[in-house]
Amino acid sequence: MLMRTDPFRELDRMAQQLTGPGTWSKPAVMPMDAYREGDEYVVAFDLPGVNADAIDIDVERNMLTVKAERRPVAKADDVKMELSERPLGVFSRQLVLADTLDTERIQADFDAGVLTLRIPIAERAKPRKISIGVGSSRKEISG
Repeated sequence: MLMRTDPFRELDRMAQQLTGPGTWSKPAVMPMDAYREGDEYVVAFDLPGVNADAIDIDVERNMLTVKAERRPVAKADDVKMELSERPLGVFSRQLVLADTLDTERIQADFDAGVLTLRIPIAERAKPRKISIGVGSSRKEISG
């Protein structure tokens, strides 16, 4: 038998039961981190227990959508569940990407339950030096 000692975890579990699992029409939110690393933005989503084939990534214009589904594990008929705190169902996150990001070259990797997207900064948005012309390019108009 398992003992629960964290009262906040119990409140989270009750709130999850009231709202129910995520569905494709009303998905639950997945936790993420986003940061800049050199010339690209990195977005990491926590998806423990999700198979890579249950993840869907779409980009339409500047809207990035990530959906994933965690399905229940098949159990034998004689198994009696004592405690179930791991959420099941559909998880989703939408991000509006800046025009300065190159959505054509997004790279996605999935390792150890973490989906990592690397979004490069577009060449046109990178800082660059502009040369200044000096010399006799001025002309005077006389009349």
